[in-house]
Amino acid sequence: MTGPALRNEVLVVGGGISGIACARALVAAGTPVRVLERAGRVGGRLASRPLPAGGDGTGHVVDLGAAYFTVRDDEFAAVVEGWRERGLARPWTDTLASHDTDGTWSSKQGPQRWCAPGGLRSLVADLAEGVTVSTRHEVSSVEPGPAVDGQAACAVVLAMPDPQAARLLHPALRAGEVVAGRAWNPVISVALGYGHRSWDRFPAAFVNGHPDVDLIADDGDRRGDGAPVLVAHTGAERARRHLDDPDGAIPPVVAAVTELLGLTDAPAWTYAHRWSFASPATPHDEEFVLTDDLVGLCGDGWGSPKVETAWRSGTLLGRAIAARMSC
Repeated sequence: MTGPALRNEVLVVGGGISGIACARALVAAGTPVRVLERAGRVGGRLASRPLPAGGDGTGHVVDLGAAYFTVRDDEFAAVVEGWRERGLARPWTDTLASHDTDGTWSSKQGPQRWCAPGGLRSLVADLAEGVTVSTRHEVSSVEPGPAVDGQAACAVVLAMPDPQAARLLHPALRAGEVVAGRAWNPVISVALGYGHRSWDRFPAAFVNGHPDVDLIADDGDRRGDGAPVLVAHTGAERARRHLDDPDGAIPPVVAAVTELLGLTDAPAWTYAHRWSFASPATPHDEEFVLTDDLVGLCGDGWGSPKVETAWRSGTLLGRAIAARMSC
């Protein structure tokens, strides 16, 4: 959009699943909305990318953010069923491995985990169909009005982790009090590609009490193509040591994965991705917030930090904004 904008739309800052879900709810209610995303594409922490990426951008699509998602909410279940019918999502496993502090392995059964053959980002891209999204749009501030960088809006939504929202909010906005000082934990995701599969097939494993690794996922298993690719998530303390240099986490993660899985081969390639704000230290009790000055906050920090939580938080906030106003 060029030139000064009129106060005729809701501006959603953040194109992860909560921001896109919020925008979709507003579109469904007939409320004008635009999503502002600083990256070149939507997805947020449901990030996936082809690795190793060649000059033509091809490669095995690897999930570098969330490892999977679960389904409990009936409305979200209907969305997921639509994805399943179109081949965008598939049930993965209800049983994960667990490595305990005494060195023993066991299996833990739980809810059905879902994954996406095209990577979890493809699900956010699907939700974004029909939503106006401005990519590579860096936001500097949200001011009273409300306004984004001086652009007036009917309402403003910040769909992002609390520390990122706090940086943008003007001190006069009450939403700043809601997110001020709230701690989030970092994670570094390390993808490891091998020449062949030398480990027993497994979906994923929780690693308890390890100094370097919290989770290992078999990306070829969750993708369904059997590619010899693993993704390991560091613990928060290991991640904090390497926030300025994510590649520095690769050697200790490779060593940990090699030892834990009893591998004999070194990875042919590795890739590290930093998530400075991966999960809230303490989630909010509410599912979202919409202040009297028409600034909304949503995301996976509003309830149990899950993909489903982010979708529901954004959806409910979008409906609340639509019910409160007409642009």
